[in-house]
Amino acid sequence: MRYLLIFWALPLGLFWGWYGLSYNDINFGFAFLSRDMNDLLFRIYGNILGIDPTIIPGMVARACVLDSFILLGIIAFRRRRALWAWFKEKRAAYRSGEAVAEARNLSSAP
Repeated sequence: MRYLLIFWALPLGLFWGWYGLSYNDINFGFAFLSRDMNDLLFRIYGNILGIDPTIIPGMVARACVLDSFILLGIIAFRRRRALWAWFKEKRAAYRSGEAVAEARNLSSAP
């Protein structure tokens, strides 16, 4: 899980953090976080790819969502035995009425 956070979540967080700050021109005195730099960068990417620069953020967002689903699918596949055991346990508890009794008894809620 540590490697998952390092190699997947950290780059996504850094990119979307930069994008959000630069898109809204919250630059904290750094030119890299300015809206002008955002427009310039996506104009360069658009020229390299030969597409309209305004559609690139949407394409990146769709790619991030797709990659996230693929990654979560791989993790679920690797942990399928544990997930299946957890599902069986929850289903058995629900059928025996334990889950319903726990849901009704809110007096012991924190």
